[in-house]
Amino acid sequence: MATLQFTTENAAFRGVLHNHPIAQAIVQALPISSTVQRWGEEIYFDVPVRMTNLGGTRDVKIGDLAFWPDGPSLCIFFGRTPASKGREPRPAGDVTVIGTVEAPVEVLHGIREGGFIVVSHAT
Repeated sequence: MATLQFTTENAAFRGVLHNHPIAQAIVQALPISSTVQRWGEEIYFDVPVRMTNLGGTRDVKIGDLAFWPDGPSLCIFFGRTPASKGREPRPAGDVTVIGTVEAPVEVLHGIREGGFIVVSHAT
């Protein structure tokens, strides 16, 4: 398992990756700099990794870190999205959950669309 450092204009937090081929490809592409996009209570941003879903799902939990091949993007779920039917997050399409983030929901709410995000190895 690898630990990632996420840095934005007003927040810094960590994520832990599962032992998964997509997670390994993300680690190989580090550091990644991108622009934050929001979809409800989901942050997502483009990554330079082109792979198909491996175990794709639309069942995600708050705190999940997932790969969305249509971006290709990394997604961080922290609440309801426009596709949610209840209180749970729901992605726009199938994603592969590759880890979790260690950040309070309040921190994630404060990350603005259009801002920068940098993903690097945690030290």
